[in-house]
Amino acid sequence: MKPVSWLCCVLLALWAAPALAGEPAAAVASAVNRAVNIDLAYGAYQRGLYLTALNEAQKRLAANPNDGVAMTLIGQLYDQGLGVGQDFAAAARWYKNAAAHGDEEGIFLYGLTKLQGKGVPKDRDGAAALFAQAAAMNHPGALYNLGVLAVENNGVVSDFPKAVGYFRRAAELGYPDAAYALALCYRQGQGVPQDNAAAAQWMKRAADQDQVAAEVEYAIMLFNGVGVAKDESAAAKLFLRAAQEQNVVAQDRAARLLALGRGLPKNIVEAMKWHLLASAAGEKDAWLDSLLDQLTPAQKVEVDAAVRRALGR
Repeated sequence: MKPVSWLCCVLLALWAAPALAGEPAAAVASAVNRAVNIDLAYGAYQRGLYLTALNEAQKRLAANPNDGVAMTLIGQLYDQGLGVGQDFAAAARWYKNAAAHGDEEGIFLYGLTKLQGKGVPKDRDGAAALFAQAAAMNHPGALYNLGVLAVENNGVVSDFPKAVGYFRRAAELGYPDAAYALALCYRQGQGVPQDNAAAAQWMKRAADQDQVAAEVEYAIMLFNGVGVAKDESAAAKLFLRAAQEQNVVAQDRAARLLALGRGLPKNIVEAMKWHLLASAAGEKDAWLDSLLDQLTPAQKVEVDAAVRRALGR
């Protein structure tokens, strides 16, 4: 099986509240109270109670107008249109205020708005400066995006050694997209000596964190025994996992393995289900099409029912 080409995508990092360190008892008690309030706001956000999250964040700001964490949460609500009308300009204003008040997530998200031109004019240099500010605070998403910017390098020759440094720092902080990117650098020998074993190690780390593209790539490495012991059964399970997450390449690979009975028990109905789902999404496969034409009328009925179940119909 052939590997998939390089993919770089920008994803939002996980929410991170500031840590407490070395403060007087009264200040610590106050900070704990603040954390509880923010937990109420973000806890409501996580449970889908978006108006409650907004109200709790606004209460927090009423008590402390300098609360950058609450500002960031309000920005996220406007950014995603949760509990309020989606308004990218309002989100950018809240992120800007949060950044001005030192919240690392706000700094990062304001950088993303500048990079993407969401609610503000596109400003790659301004985004890079904000990412650098957040990266100095060990924000993994900012580190990862600095790596992506180094690969893009304003359209000139990619600076892969610089990118690798950022990807490694972010990956070591547990950022799966960075582990995936670092694995690709090792596999392709970009910015580091080519090393399939290291590529497999980082690809597995990303796959274990549910990074879907990494699941597909690591499955291919397992299937072919590249950088890791060959294991068709483990590869097939990973393809199925990624297929269930709507990855069309994985759906096609799973269909082939099920049709051949490699790594999985042979099951032509399941194979054709995944083939039709992948085909509908644009992943064509003439060999699987030929198998589809050979189905009996009863098998075609079974495949149709399986596709309907997969689509929730």
